[in-house]
Amino acid sequence: MGIFETILKFKYNVSEVFASVQGEGTRAGKPCFFIRLQGCELRCKWCDTPYALDLKERATILSGEDLLNKLYSSGIKFVTITGGEPLNQKAIIPLMTFLCDKEYEVLLETNGHLDISEVDKRVIKVMDLKCPGSGMEKFNNYKNIEYLDQKDEIKFVIKDKKDYEWAKEKIREYELGKRVGAILFSPVWGDLEPKYLAEWILKDNLKVRLNLQIHKYIWGPNVRGV
Repeated sequence: MGIFETILKFKYNVSEVFASVQGEGTRAGKPCFFIRLQGCELRCKWCDTPYALDLKERATILSGEDLLNKLYSSGIKFVTITGGEPLNQKAIIPLMTFLCDKEYEVLLETNGHLDISEVDKRVIKVMDLKCPGSGMEKFNNYKNIEYLDQKDEIKFVIKDKKDYEWAKEKIREYELGKRVGAILFSPVWGDLEPKYLAEWILKDNLKVRLNLQIHKYIWGPNVRGV
C-alpha cells in the first residue's frame, strides 16, 4: 500500500477546518486552508484556542480522505496545520509530506515541545519558544532549534517587559537570527499594547518582526473558523 492509500485511511481528531487568510507571521494576509487538530499538552495562560486543548476530547474524527477532499474543494494551495498541538497526532507527518509532494505550500504551527526532527524539511515550521509569562517555559525543547532553517520562523508571545527581555536573551544565546528567516514578537492580546512592544523593539534596534494577529482585528478575538 502506497503513502496515498495509507493516508486516506488515517483518522484525525480535528477541532476545525476552514479557509481564511493567514493571520500571523511573514505570510499574514495570504489566503490559506487551515487544519486545526484537537489536543495540546500545554496550558499557556494566554491561549486563544482553549476549545482545541483537551487531548481526550473526540472533536470531529475525519479520515485523510475527508481532509483532502475538503482541501481540494477549497482550491487553495497554501495549507496551515495547527492546533492544539498538531504533532500529538503522528499521522499528520506523512500527510504533510504528501501535500509537499503535491506542491502545496505547507506551514506547521507548533508549540516547540515535541520533537520536530521527523517533519519533512520542505514544511515551513513556525515554532514557539514559550516565555515565562505563558507559565510553560519549562516545556521548551531547545534541541528543536537544530532542525530549523532559513525558511522557518520562531515566535515569542510576549506578555510584559520581563518576557521581552527573556526573548532577547534567547535570541542571543541560540543565535536565532542566523538560524531562521524570521523572529516574531507577538503581544499577548489584551495584556500588552502593541505600541509598547513596538517601542521596545525600536529602542533596542532588534532584528525581529512585530507580529500582530490580523484575524482578530478583522473578525474579533473570539470568533472561530477565521
